[in-house]
This record gives sequence, C-alpha cells and structure tokens, in this order.
Amino acid sequence: LEQGIETTSIEMIRAKSESSVGAIYHHFKNKEGIVAALFFSALDDQTALRDEYLKQSKTLKDVVEALIYSYVDWVSEQPEFAKFLITARFNIIEGEEQQQLTQKNKSRNQKIFSLISNFEEFKAFSLIPHELLLSLVIGSTESYCRAWLSQRVKADPKDYREILAKAAWNSLQDLRL
Repeated sequence: LEQGIETTSIEMIRAKSESSVGAIYHHFKNKEGIVAALFFSALDDQTALRDEYLKQSKTLKDVVEALIYSYVDWVSEQPEFAKFLITARFNIIEGEEQQQLTQKNKSRNQKIFSLISNFEEFKAFSLIPHELLLSLVIGSTESYCRAWLSQRVKADPKDYREILAKAAWNSLQDLRL
C-alpha cells in the first residue's frame, strides 16, 4: 500500500516480506493473489469485530449501534487495513475473486438480516430493500471514515461514533415505502 497496489512489484513485496520470489509465487500465485489474501483477511477481521459487538445487542437500536461502533472502531484502530480495503476492492471486483467477494458479502449481510428479523420493530422495514437499509445505516459513517482515511477531515471517527450511531438510527425512523 505504501507504493499503491498497481505500482508495487513482486520484488518490492519480496524485499519487505524477506521471502523469496519462489515462496511468494508458491503461496499466492501472483501479486493479485497477495492482494486478495490481504483483502479477505481485512474483511474477516472487520467482520469478527462486528460480530463481537452484535453479540451484545438486545434491541434493533442496539444492532444499529453495534454496526456503527464496530465499523468506526475497526477503521480507527486499523487505518492501514481500512485504506487497503477501500483501495483493493476494485482489484477484487475486477479479478478472479469477484465471486468470492459477492458470496462473503451475501453471507455477512444474511447474518445481519437474520439477527434483525427477530425484532418486532424490523417488520416496519420489511418492504424496504435490504441494500437500501444497509446504505441508510452505514452511509454517513462510511463517508466520514473515508474522509478521515484520506485526511480530508482531522477528527478520528471514534470522536463522533455516538453521533454517527444516532444519525444511523434516526435515518430509519418513520420510513415507509
């Protein structure tokens, strides 16, 4: 990431990892394999933290807060990994791993909707497409985190996690299709 995905060479990776070129090719096949392995590792790390936060949820509002808090906390604690997720997503979508990413995202989202469908309040949202609900919930948080990662804003997202969670919850109030 220091040099950018496209400009990073296998030789640079070899030097940084103190591995042989043969070992790199043996484990990852090519540079795209390394990008995919790192990308899915970051995604799994983010998911693990989210799932940990979701375990504490007793209400739909708790779920929304857990989604926001875990996202903000992960980005704040793992800024390089977060930047990499944003940067590498295009490579994954355009590469051999597109189907794997689609499946992982589907599985992640199914977990969330399986959890929230247990809450009575969720019935009010049943006609709203899932992808729209997720965008309403995470949209402002993701936007702020991206601005912070690109240094367009100074304050750490953790400084605003309660406000972002409240905004996410408020975005779902009085929704009707």
